[in-house]
Amino acid sequence: MISDPAAFERYSNTATEKTNLPRLIIGTAVVVLFWVAITLVVVLGGTYVAIVWHVLPDDPRGPLQGFLASPIGILTALTSFSGIWLGLWLAMRFVHGEPLSALFGASRRVSLSGFLKGLVAVLITSALSEILLYWLQPEIARGTINLSTWLLFLLPIVALTLLQTSSEEMLFRGYLLRGLARRFESPYVWALLPALLFTSLHWSPGSTPAINACVLASIAAFALLLTLVVYVTGNLGAAFGAHLGNNLTGFLLISHQENYNSFALFNAKPLEGPDWTTTDAVIIAAIGIVCTLLTILLLLHPRSPLKVTADPRDAG
Repeated sequence: MISDPAAFERYSNTATEKTNLPRLIIGTAVVVLFWVAITLVVVLGGTYVAIVWHVLPDDPRGPLQGFLASPIGILTALTSFSGIWLGLWLAMRFVHGEPLSALFGASRRVSLSGFLKGLVAVLITSALSEILLYWLQPEIARGTINLSTWLLFLLPIVALTLLQTSSEEMLFRGYLLRGLARRFESPYVWALLPALLFTSLHWSPGSTPAINACVLASIAAFALLLTLVVYVTGNLGAAFGAHLGNNLTGFLLISHQENYNSFALFNAKPLEGPDWTTTDAVIIAAIGIVCTLLTILLLLHPRSPLKVTADPRDAG
């Protein structure tokens, strides 16, 4: 299924001589700085405004956690990912002397067909994953949001989720993957390092070690999928779509996280809960990995109608 590295080589070779390890470190520091700064501004600022306007829900964990768990808090938190986009623009412009669009692909455009195929494939396997998780733990309740409000917030949530997921893909599968591949031949460097960084960010201090291990295993498998589609296509389009489909399922349909369920139509048993057994964690990890492997088949198998390929514009 994966035989021709030409598309990825064209993509990585578009990086200039200014894409070296010291500049990558500086650029990454710039991105992290702006990401953290904007997150602090919008989250702390939003919490302060909510307190002043007396719209903050009561939460025993404190005002900050109460704000982040509220609908407006979730929307505010998603806007904080604009810091990654801003940091990447500054890093590409002033550290590497390239346009931000160079991270999209060799053509400097996002592949629309790849985006749609990645989105559809993950929505299909996410549905299968939810069916299997329901078989494991059938505790699903109707969310607190009514249908009319859900429809009202549908487009803003989709747009802000795209902002979040695309920023992460631009950083981990674009900036770091492309930059490291330009300087290192071994995939153990250019593929593994960004995947490990991406996976580690999903550690949850509120979950048990067993659940954290299963979630990280599932995220690592998903990171492999995202890396593979970038390798095959030399473009971020399919990764954009796949990541968006994954997060939209949790934000809008069935939530497994207590802190991010305000817009979900249904709430499953939260993974942060203490009642999960080690056997449950192993099964959850297996479901996540198997569904990711099925997504890989959908996107890379030669006979799949959703098979992604290099965009012809990236071949020039």
